[in-house]
Amino acid sequence: MSVTIGPAMPPLRLGVNVDHVATIRNVRGGQYPDPVRAAKLAIAAGADSITAHLREDRRHIRDDDIARLKAEISKPINFEMAATDEMVAIALKTGPHAACLVPERREERTTEGGLDVAGQHNMLASVVARLIDAGIRVSLFIAAEPRQIESAARVRAPVIEIHTGPWCDALGEGRRDAAEAEWRRIRDGATLARGLGLEVHAGHGLNYASAETIAALPEIVELNIGHFLVGEAIFEGLADVVKVMRAAMDRGRAKARQA
Repeated sequence: MSVTIGPAMPPLRLGVNVDHVATIRNVRGGQYPDPVRAAKLAIAAGADSITAHLREDRRHIRDDDIARLKAEISKPINFEMAATDEMVAIALKTGPHAACLVPERREERTTEGGLDVAGQHNMLASVVARLIDAGIRVSLFIAAEPRQIESAARVRAPVIEIHTGPWCDALGEGRRDAAEAEWRRIRDGATLARGLGLEVHAGHGLNYASAETIAALPEIVELNIGHFLVGEAIFEGLADVVKVMRAAMDRGRAKARQA
């Protein structure tokens, strides 16, 4: 896959999503494993922020998890949320560093697809404004489509997070042509977004190899990764897999600079 390297490349941050630590806890109930403990381990191993998605059905992260994360961790919280009155109220009460607006359907296993910013302009513009007025950095989780990226700029969101799921799925299934097409969309979308003055993040489905590849895109300044890290932690331990992921990202950035 070809990568175009610009003259300057900012540091690449790693946000670790602890949702699926809570998923394991909730299968049996009780307090273990504790997603707040996982967040602290991830930070000690090199995470720059912690992501947690408080779903409307509370299937993994719970309200008290968000409160404890806010009170106990030393790095920024990225609060993933649907753009609903309930979630906006919780965000305004909690005051996380960042809020990432994502689409949400009760029947989905995980977040499927990006926000339709173009089709929900007025509602999203209002939510974005309320969160920004409260001092919360807002990002929109969207596909790397020009129409959605341009709409994100119009609703005055300062950040987008590009949905990397289709690219990662194509890579994992060995669909080379599809993977190349999705890669071009991500690359071109990141370039467009940066040109519009948006900060660009990416996430969903990333593993060591795909994170190393995408780290070479200079427009992207943050990756948010969760399910893969929690899965690998079963075998290797959470602190170790965060360190390996951090190293993979750093290698990708370094290769791009050398190029």
